[in-house]
Amino acid sequence: MRRIDELVRLVPDYPQPGILFRDIMPLLADASAFADVIGEIAGRVDGPVDLVAGMEARGFLLAAPVAVALGAGVLPVRKAGKLPGPTASESYELEYGTATIEIHPATVPDGARVLVIDDVLATGGTAAATVALLQRCGADVVGLSFLVELEALRGRDLLTGHAIDVLVSVP
Repeated sequence: MRRIDELVRLVPDYPQPGILFRDIMPLLADASAFADVIGEIAGRVDGPVDLVAGMEARGFLLAAPVAVALGAGVLPVRKAGKLPGPTASESYELEYGTATIEIHPATVPDGARVLVIDDVLATGGTAAATVALLQRCGADVVGLSFLVELEALRGRDLLTGHAIDVLVSVP
């Protein structure tokens, strides 16, 4: 997991001043490290999973290969306006604004066991909105997995009662 720290690039003042962005693209570009991360995430999942929900956009890049490894489907959780047809949506606060996410509710069978994945757990707003949206659509959210957790932002506080797995924690 030390390799994750080495390959995640820190970008100051992105997307706005005062934000320290964690860029996972160097990690994704390293085939061996990427494979190790996917194997580690999939290996930590407790019990069967029907769907792996990846939050836009970097969560997609982790969710798809984890879903394949687990023999599950993948469910992209999109920003508002990106999906055609009927959608279910949830709005939430970001550390630098507000946003809305959407899914096709028909792709979530009632009682589906869903693992939620994203690259970074920061304030927890996106993850909490994703959990609320999935639950409203009838899913059983069995856990959340993150590549990196920014502990100082206390995102876990919004996810009380859910199993959370993090590969690397940053104070």
